[in-house]
Amino acid sequence: MNIQIFGIKKCFDTKKAQRYFKERGIRFQFIDLKEKGMSKGELTSVMQAVGGLDEMLNPKTKDQDGLALIKYISDTTKIDNLLENQHLLRTPVVRNGKKATVGYQPDVWKTWE
Repeated sequence: MNIQIFGIKKCFDTKKAQRYFKERGIRFQFIDLKEKGMSKGELTSVMQAVGGLDEMLNPKTKDQDGLALIKYISDTTKIDNLLENQHLLRTPVVRNGKKATVGYQPDVWKTWE
């Protein structure tokens, strides 16, 4: 397995995801979205795996104006705007090759083992 966890250090669900993989002895790479965001290719790959952009957006984000903007701009600029505003993503984003999840989803991760 090649696990990548994209998240924010202070996010409770991100910490739980890291603990989930540590407890099972599964190596992972943690990428802090505040320091280094996802590339366009990574974001597109995750979007395809989870069923679209709407599945990735955090409805509880503090930046409700940014969230509204993403929802109402044209599809061609949504990804570019989201790349600049990755704090709007639901975390953690966990990737395993072409598979991915958004949020804390240990039931799905079990099927990866």
